[in-house]
Amino acid sequence: MSKLAGIKIIHTIICIFFNVVLFYMAYAVITNKIGKFVWIGIGLIILEGIVLLVFNKMCPLTIMARKFSDSNKDNFDIYLPEWLAKYNKQIYTAFFIIIVCGIIYRLIN
Repeated sequence: MSKLAGIKIIHTIICIFFNVVLFYMAYAVITNKIGKFVWIGIGLIILEGIVLLVFNKMCPLTIMARKFSDSNKDNFDIYLPEWLAKYNKQIYTAFFIIIVCGIIYRLIN
């Protein structure tokens, strides 16, 4: 396996993990079961945001993968469709904001 393929696999696994976190949080809001795992999820998402800010809105794995590819595709470093790789930050940020709004709504009602 090439180094780029290894990075792509790790990057994809991390992406799947954060999808599970977000969808669990959405489920918790919908079912009004906001417990400690929701707060852990919020912490993980915020930590991910801090990492992206520190690395100038780029995942450190993208920076590592750039050493092994000169591709201009948005999904050169992850096994995602190109459109999702291109807009993932916007999509997942919007989804996270909706979830946080749902959490706030559940907590005040």
